[in-house]
Amino acid sequence: MTGSQSGRVLIVAGSDSGGGAGIQADLKTVTCLGGYGASAITALTAQNTMGVFAVEAVPPAFVRRQIDLVIDDIGADCIKTGMLASAEIIAAVADSLDRVPDVPLVLDPVMVAKGGAALLDPAAVDTLIRRLLPRAHVLTPNLPEAEALLGRPIPDAAAMEIAARDLLRFGSRAVLLKGGHLDGDDLIDLLADADGVRVFSGRRLPGTSTHGTGCTLASAIATGLAQGLDLVASVERGRAYVRRAIETAPGLGHGHGPLNHGHTVAAF
Repeated sequence: MTGSQSGRVLIVAGSDSGGGAGIQADLKTVTCLGGYGASAITALTAQNTMGVFAVEAVPPAFVRRQIDLVIDDIGADCIKTGMLASAEIIAAVADSLDRVPDVPLVLDPVMVAKGGAALLDPAAVDTLIRRLLPRAHVLTPNLPEAEALLGRPIPDAAAMEIAARDLLRFGSRAVLLKGGHLDGDDLIDLLADADGVRVFSGRRLPGTSTHGTGCTLASAIATGLAQGLDLVASVERGRAYVRRAIETAPGLGHGHGPLNHGHTVAAF
């Protein structure tokens, strides 16, 4: 099947042993939205819905070899990055992406797990900003990630709009700043690009089944771009997909549970 028929998405991210986030959530999302998912794993994590208990990074040269082999054989219509763990891995990923400058990159700047565990060496943030942000078609930070990139708090919706515009200065073509960490039941995400800022609004859903929402949304957007949708349509479909995945979550685990990625699949 060619990329124009299904959309080939190469995911470069860490593994989640609990299956709710990371590579596992990414590949489920791509598949359930009709795309073809390939992967380059950057780190192994020992985790469940209660938290991340251990992380083992993959050697940077091996990360690059995974990427290069997939691109050389299968190809990619879009690349999505998630957990990159270290400056050395970021540099290896950037070197590989330099070979395919025309393939759009969805960059999810994964820094901290929902339970608080660090997923990116703080010393690597500068490398992320220098090597990958200028390459991104769209950057998809949540508020804590945006605060880390900008070095300042983002306390409210007004500050979000300023932050979204300021994040564009790092060089990405667009920024989707996600507002789920703000207080209140009314939620907004902001999509900023050279043409201005578009607001996506919604209501907060009850429950704790929110593990992997950021990974899932970024991969849904990447799938849309790989399938030929424009960015706004990819974001709209991705947000609707994530919302339904939360609404129909299976209720697994004792902490922040996983989503129902398979809600698009007809029952057997």
